[in-house]
Amino acid sequence: MNIPDKRQTLGSMKHRRIGLAGWLVGILMLAVTTGAAADRIIHREKSLYRNIVVKEGNGQRCLVFAVKLGDKNQTCMDIDQPEKVVFPYARMTFAGLLLTPAPKQMLVIGLGGGTIPTVLAGLYPEAHIDVVEIDPAVIAVAKAFFDFRETDNMTVHAGDARVFIKRAARKAPRYDLIILDAFTGDYIPEHLMTVEFLNETRALLTPPGTLVANTFSTSALYDHESVTYAQVFGEFINFKLPITGNRVIIAANGALPDRQLMFDRSKQLTARLESHGIQLNSFMPHLTTARDWRDDARPLTDQFSPVNLLREP
Repeated sequence: MNIPDKRQTLGSMKHRRIGLAGWLVGILMLAVTTGAAADRIIHREKSLYRNIVVKEGNGQRCLVFAVKLGDKNQTCMDIDQPEKVVFPYARMTFAGLLLTPAPKQMLVIGLGGGTIPTVLAGLYPEAHIDVVEIDPAVIAVAKAFFDFRETDNMTVHAGDARVFIKRAARKAPRYDLIILDAFTGDYIPEHLMTVEFLNETRALLTPPGTLVANTFSTSALYDHESVTYAQVFGEFINFKLPITGNRVIIAANGALPDRQLMFDRSKQLTARLESHGIQLNSFMPHLTTARDWRDDARPLTDQFSPVNLLREP
C-alpha cells in the first residue's frame, strides 16, 4: 500500500507590541488565574507503582501521574461534555477502526481514566472488551472520578499486560482489535516494546485483526521502535499529527487495506463518532506507510532493553 504523506506548515503569527509593564502584569494575572484553576487537587494517593493525582481546572478533570521527569496528564475529561475525547492521541487511536470497523473482541492495554474502552463499549455494545491495567489504584480512580464502569461485556483485569498476554496465548482467545496504551508516566514500559512481546501480541490477533500502539514521534527511541514493529508486522501505518508529538502505529495481522477502502470507512463511521469529537476523515492525509526511520537501528528485544540502547555511544 502506498499512502502519501502530506506535511503541513504553520503560518507565522504577528504579535502586537504593548508596554512592558502591562505585558508583565497580564502574564502574571494569567499565570495566577490559570494555576489556581489547574492546581485544584481533588484526590491524591501513592500507589504501589506511582503517585496519583486528580486535578480540576479550566472545565476539565485530569488524572496525573507524578513522576521524576515531571507531572504527566494521563486522562482529561471535559466536565460539561464527558463523552468528548480530549487528548489528540486518544482520538488518533480510533483510526484503527479504519482497518477493523466492526470488532467483536477487543483488548486494551492500559486504562488511565478509561476514555478509550468507554467509547469503544458505547460504539460496540455487543462486543467483548478486556482491559488490562497493572495498578489497582488507577482502576479505582477511573471508576470514582472518570465515570468508568465495567459492564457484562467489558472486564478489567488488574495485572501486568505481558503476563496477561502469555496466559491468553494458552487459552487461545483471538482479538479483532488490540490497543497498546500503557504508560508509566515517563514512557512505555520496556517489556511492552520488544520484538518478543509484539510477536506474542500478534499471535492473539484474528487473521484480519488490527494492533494500534500509542507512542511518540519525538522519542529518542523512534528509529528503534519503528524497526521493531517492522520486524514483527512488516509494513505498517505511521500516523503522526503536526505539533502534538503524538504517534500512533497501526499494524495489521495481514495485508493493509487500500486508501479508498479506509476513506469509505471513515465516512461510514463519522456520524457514530461525532459526539466524541473524533473526525476520522480528517486523519486520512496523515496516514502513511513511508519509512522515515533508520533501517539499521537495532530492534528492541528482551535482551537489549530501551535503556541499554540509549546508553550506547
